[in-house]
Amino acid sequence: MGGRLATITVSIAYVALLLIGAFEDRREALADLIGMNDMTFIAALAGLLWLTCLVLPKSGAKAHSDINDVLHPIGKWVSVTALILMVCFILLQVVMRYVFNDAPNWTEEGARFGMLWLVGLMAPIAYRHGGFVAIDMLERALSERLAAILSLLLFAMSFAVLLVMWDKGLNNHVDSLSGRGCSSTLRWPLGFEIGKCGNKFSNYYQYLALWVGVNLLVLVCVELILRQVLKLTGRNAGLPALGDEDVGGAS
Repeated sequence: MGGRLATITVSIAYVALLLIGAFEDRREALADLIGMNDMTFIAALAGLLWLTCLVLPKSGAKAHSDINDVLHPIGKWVSVTALILMVCFILLQVVMRYVFNDAPNWTEEGARFGMLWLVGLMAPIAYRHGGFVAIDMLERALSERLAAILSLLLFAMSFAVLLVMWDKGLNNHVDSLSGRGCSSTLRWPLGFEIGKCGNKFSNYYQYLALWVGVNLLVLVCVELILRQVLKLTGRNAGLPALGDEDVGGAS
């Protein structure tokens, strides 16, 4: 029961962080109450959550593992759908252009839309299961303990980069003039009109893909850091092993 409670608590904490952090008005309203900069306020809340996970690494690692185990299969099937649509759009454009000399103008942007969501949702899965290309000559040359310390250092560096990407991705892309703009070619089907863009797609839906991917990468990176801490302290027994037969390993 303790493990399930930890998973629920960590899930609620992340949802609360996103519901506050992703909206400028909410961030600023709460930050002003305690006299802090809005992004500093979000960093403080996130830091408190991650510090708690470090104090209780086994519960934190298990909670993050459970969350990722739920989110990643969903992301995988959405990615498969996005890949299929992307290929169909590209084939449609080629056939219409070279056979009928009348290619629709929305296929290129539609394919890019699918590619962005494909990358955003598959990158966390590949990262968690070692699907990225890896240069591990130094790690193999070191002793097991030094290799584990090196891996922990690399995870920490990746985590720092992801935090910068979270901030820049939100404030410079999603919540920006570009993110608030409207698509030049993509339209809602059946004449639907949604938001200020009317029947046009908002660029928000495209820019959001990579920011969602960064959030999922943060979840994975925290899990990997906690797993590495437990491995270094010899307390990793009982954690579910990582492994996905559908994700190729790095070579």
